[in-house]
Amino acid sequence: MMSGLTVGDVARRSGVAVSALHFYERKGLISSHRTSGNQRRYDRDVLRRVAIIRAALVLGIPLAEVATLLGGLPKGATPSKEDWRKMASSWAETLDQRIRLLSRLRDDLGSCIGCGCLSMTHCNIFNANDQAGQRGSGAVLLVESYENGSGNPSDSTELP
Repeated sequence: MMSGLTVGDVARRSGVAVSALHFYERKGLISSHRTSGNQRRYDRDVLRRVAIIRAALVLGIPLAEVATLLGGLPKGATPSKEDWRKMASSWAETLDQRIRLLSRLRDDLGSCIGCGCLSMTHCNIFNANDQAGQRGSGAVLLVESYENGSGNPSDSTELP
């Protein structure tokens, strides 16, 4: 009986670089055990966990959130279809918010590019008269809209 998969085996089977596997392990997303020769070995459940991590990254889910969800699964158990369903449903609202925000940005950004101003002091789309500048630096309207769940920067907060 094999004592587990080598890091090279996992890399080949999952399509993930060895360095990424080491990174995931440091972040607590996957785990390994050591042989008497101090070599890493992974149980087969790591392949499903890496597949989940890759899917989450494609969806833009932060690794911290993935770690929380994977941390709730039994150690050494292969995540099931039901586990995946629960994870996917927990990400659905986040993805819906991003879709709404990106759709709005796509639709409104075309007119801004068309006028050529690209100015935060003259932009009538999200920040007429630079009202958001009073709140601080950075993309405050986008951050606020994401934090309040509206997915629409113009609905994020009342501007002065």
